Amino acid sequence: MKTTYLTTSELAERIKYDARTIRNQLKDSVLLEGIHYIRPFGGRKILYLWEKIEVDMFKAPAINSLMMGIR
Repeated sequence: MKTTYLTTSELAERIKYDARTIRNQLKDSVLLEGIHYIRPFGGRKILYLWEKIEVDMFKAPAINSLMMGIR
């Protein structure tokens, strides 16, 4: 499977969020290290894994709509 690595600013362009919002609010709450992003060579730079983020973006609304039907 092909993996597309994105910087924070590249991810911000794709999902239409401000890069600061991604860093301060989404990272480590919605976007998880080791699943949605990595730190190559243990450094400060963060690379986001686009295919995993894309799959999870479309999966979340489906789960929420199922939960609404269960109530």
